[in-house]
Amino acid sequence: MTAGPLSVEIVATFCVAAALLYRYGDWRNHHVFVTISVLIAWYFSLIIVFVIPMDVSRTAYNKCVRDHDLPVSTTTVAPPSNDTILPDNVTITTVTSANTSVTTAVPSTVAFFGSSSDAPITAGPSPEPTPCERPWSYVSEAVMIDLWRVVYWTSQALTWLIMPMTQSYTQAGDFTVKGKLRTALVDNAIYYGSYLIIAIILLIYISTQPGVHVDGPHLKLIASSASNTWGLFLLVLLLGYSLVEVPRALWHAAQRGWSLRHGYFRVAKLSAERSEAEEALDDVLDSLQLASEAISGSHPLRPCVDTVLAKVPAGLQQRMKRRQRAGDAAPMPTQKSLVALHRQVIRALQHHHRTEAQWEMLVEEVIELEDVSENQRHRDGYFKPSLPRPPSWTSLIIGARLEWYWKCRLRGYALRCLSVVCAITSFMVVWSELTFFNKSPTLSLFAVFINAAKSNYDYLAIEVISSLTIAYLCVCTYYTIFKIRVLNFYYLAPNHQTDQHSLIFSGMLLCRLTPPLCLNFLGMIHMDSHIIKDRVDETAYTKIMGHMDVLAILSEGFNIYFPMCVLAFCLATWFSLGARLLSFLGFQQFLDQDEITTDLTDEGRELVRREHRRRQRQSGAETRPAPRADPAPTGGGGGGWGSQAYRAAVQRAEQRMRSFLPRSESGESARLELLGSPDPPFPGRERPARDSWTEPEVESVGRVGDDGFSYSRTGRPAAPRGIFDDV
Repeated sequence: MTAGPLSVEIVATFCVAAALLYRYGDWRNHHVFVTISVLIAWYFSLIIVFVIPMDVSRTAYNKCVRDHDLPVSTTTVAPPSNDTILPDNVTITTVTSANTSVTTAVPSTVAFFGSSSDAPITAGPSPEPTPCERPWSYVSEAVMIDLWRVVYWTSQALTWLIMPMTQSYTQAGDFTVKGKLRTALVDNAIYYGSYLIIAIILLIYISTQPGVHVDGPHLKLIASSASNTWGLFLLVLLLGYSLVEVPRALWHAAQRGWSLRHGYFRVAKLSAERSEAEEALDDVLDSLQLASEAISGSHPLRPCVDTVLAKVPAGLQQRMKRRQRAGDAAPMPTQKSLVALHRQVIRALQHHHRTEAQWEMLVEEVIELEDVSENQRHRDGYFKPSLPRPPSWTSLIIGARLEWYWKCRLRGYALRCLSVVCAITSFMVVWSELTFFNKSPTLSLFAVFINAAKSNYDYLAIEVISSLTIAYLCVCTYYTIFKIRVLNFYYLAPNHQTDQHSLIFSGMLLCRLTPPLCLNFLGMIHMDSHIIKDRVDETAYTKIMGHMDVLAILSEGFNIYFPMCVLAFCLATWFSLGARLLSFLGFQQFLDQDEITTDLTDEGRELVRREHRRRQRQSGAETRPAPRADPAPTGGGGGGWGSQAYRAAVQRAEQRMRSFLPRSESGESARLELLGSPDPPFPGRERPARDSWTEPEVESVGRVGDDGFSYSRTGRPAAPRGIFDDV
């Protein structure tokens, strides 16, 4: 047994899971139990994906040994070592079987090099070589079974028992651990009660079947069958959407015009959700402020109020204190009302934080698309972003010229090629789902590839094909989870922006979907004897997972024919039936040649422009040097800020500006122009950027227009003058 590759896989998988959790989670602020449970859920789910190919190659090797009926796989003759003195007629023979390696000393007629005999070197009859060479990642079946037993049942305990309780615990408004646990149990009472009723019905049905005894092993089989059935049902729904949407999304991403319109549409929809989240948070903070004012510092409930206030960021607390509320004072809150208020604050803050993170990421994405579209018109070959970006190692390595070639020239072709590859792979998956139960002739394409590698005894090819197939299935499955609008309540945001609720939800789905996904993959490559109705060597993973043989309706129909429904869901996604239905019900979707879609796209474009201008002003304010203090006049007419020459220059500039303005407005407008104030003169109006002034000409000359800006003699807005123009 070589445990090296398996140990490397386990350590590498842990590093990947920890890196992902560090990127998306916030272990400093999140509860330590949430961080540990999510890490274990992600880690064990990734172990299943990464170790399944090793289990498949090990099973193929065992099948090769059984087919050739050879207990001995290799026989080698080795010369004696330097530390061992043997007689001249004895050699070392190493016999390696399927699972053991034995070294013995046997007599031989070989005359070693350097012997006094001049006879030629001869050897006894050598055994015929066998093609069953042990894979580089071979692990014994006992070790693999123990690994799957720990991983599978720990994942099931996390997804069905521990993580639902943790999810309710983090949102409970109670102020003690006992109270939060009680609230979590009450919240999950319906959840656990429904599953308990289903389990009792299954037990009654199974106990009535002839030849079936309900004991410990059968109870485990029933639990795994129920979990796999639920996971397979959800898996088919998700794959039916993503097998079409993933290649189509990649193809659309290569079309920058479509990507921009879709980005504007998403910005408009997210803006409405963001406003609703902010209004809901303001209402909750108003209630919290009333409760804080009603409860004095010496009141017994004051620690509870302080606990709720501690969860509100400092900026929101200042805004909460500045808000003025009309009406009489609120009644004295009770312990129960504070618990409900605490829960509302937690949910409102999570919703607000999630929408803000989505808004920042989406606006940056759309601005990046606008920059790419603008840089395509430049022929100098250097990428010039419209906003300053923080320095990073990628920008230092790639450089502006290589970035321009990638984003403006090569990225579209690369996405189209990747889209074609994904489309071909999706077709192969759908075809294999429709035909994987047919053993002769073999119609499942992935089974054909695996069998071809088996016939050539190429175990590395088996692991590569298995890894790529499972990876694509995982990408499609988890892409759908965070793409569908109904599940947008849960959102994974990088840079430590994901809340605890979304992290727990992702861990639960990983634990529920990964086992049936891998079991479905084993069925597609014809390594599940209970699906293809043929005797084949099964993996250690299948021996732990079991088969859905307890219920005849599952073993004879559901787990074989239900995956065929993926074709119906793929066709519905291809013709956008789900999007059209949701749009008809009021959940607006991005549809071409739709009036509402066009209006939302225009609204999103204006929102992005406004956000772009705000970020430009903010970046300009950050990079602008701070004004220096006016030094005392030197009396020598020097160039200091307080010198007479500077003040005379300012007076001459003001006098010249007043000559073009009405008397009533000359003083204020001249000061605005001289100071170059970035703020608009009137509330509710934003000052356009200097490089985007496209206002139409006005009839009057040398006056202030309705937008609050001064116009030059040509009738166009006059550029603000700096304070050093006349110095």
